[in-house]
Amino acid sequence: MMETFGTVVVGAGQAGLAMSRCLTDRGLEHVVLERADIADAWSSRRWDSFTLLSPNWQTRLPGWGYAGPDPGGFMTGAEVRGYLRDYARSFGAPVRTGVEVRQLHRVAGGWRLTTNRGPITAGTVVVATGDLARPRVPALPLPPGTHALHTADYRNPAQVPEGAVLVVGAGPSGQQIALELAGAGREVHLAVGRHKALPRRYRGHDAYDWMDLLGMHDRTVDTLPGPPVGMPNAVLAGGTRDLDVPRLVAAGVRAHGRLLGFDGDLPRFADDLAATVATAAANADHFRAAVDEYVARTGMDVPAEPAPAPPVVPESPAAPVRTVVWATGFGRDHDWIEAPVRGLDGEIVHRRGVTPAAGLYLLGLRWLYRRSSASLDGVGRDAEYLAGVIASQHQLLAA
Repeated sequence: MMETFGTVVVGAGQAGLAMSRCLTDRGLEHVVLERADIADAWSSRRWDSFTLLSPNWQTRLPGWGYAGPDPGGFMTGAEVRGYLRDYARSFGAPVRTGVEVRQLHRVAGGWRLTTNRGPITAGTVVVATGDLARPRVPALPLPPGTHALHTADYRNPAQVPEGAVLVVGAGPSGQQIALELAGAGREVHLAVGRHKALPRRYRGHDAYDWMDLLGMHDRTVDTLPGPPVGMPNAVLAGGTRDLDVPRLVAAGVRAHGRLLGFDGDLPRFADDLAATVATAAANADHFRAAVDEYVARTGMDVPAEPAPAPPVVPESPAAPVRTVVWATGFGRDHDWIEAPVRGLDGEIVHRRGVTPAAGLYLLGLRWLYRRSSASLDGVGRDAEYLAGVIASQHQLLAA
């Protein structure tokens, strides 16, 4: 039996729930469809020791904020899931779990969603499924007998078969997992690709405190020199210690350049480790310089810190590995959206989440509008903006 709603929100993570709260505040009828459970990915696609990179105080959503005893701490994935489920209960979010949207296409007067629970029509659809929908795995043949898994499936060192492990990717996930495996006594190799180093603390304050003061999270996509797709994430770990390739090497991880393939059972790496690490460190230097300039300009009373020495990371010889952990990120899954809204790169064209197709909106993507658009702290502002757009459209239709 066909159901009809004014607005359908697809996805019940932080983006979908923030959207629901903003629509609820405006009295707009809607339903949130979630194929699993509310905020399920925060536990089902994170490893056991995962924590947020941002401190708890910066976990802010429309009408909701962290109120626990440790504002400077870092929530685990399970704690974030609980936080978001409490958020949904706080305003009675109309979430339907176990509903998978398989197709979306235009119909007269709006949109039709084909789901595993039957068809639904809506005047407006907000796609809030985010950037982490589909694990990316390079099409590189592995030696016979090699065990492989993506970070979405990694949970803890006990899950990984005995033998040497190659972690491919030096973003936050790759470095954290490599450090955890090395701490468990495993022989760990790291194929280092593009990433950005960032000090966890500088001049007495957390990096996120400084980014907040400097307005870095408010930077908009209009200020970028090109499309944000493919921009590497800054590497941090929850806590007070820096996370970077030199620290991993000191902990016993064997560093290499980018993985190019395998010659028999030996991995083959690019000769770019030193250059990649130096480029990553330059990002941290740039960040420190920005903080120093802010302190000098405002007269802020914080201790000075000496500049760190340039990183020196020896490249290790290649060795056979038993397991490959792909820390190669995720991609968007918009294949189910059938609408003429894609650019030449295949991505959906939009401006601040508003697509060229009337009534179709995006939310929760990296750099949707601001640097913080995909974060627990920034997605709410995009949701507020889109809720205003949707409310205005409803008023026009009702006039």
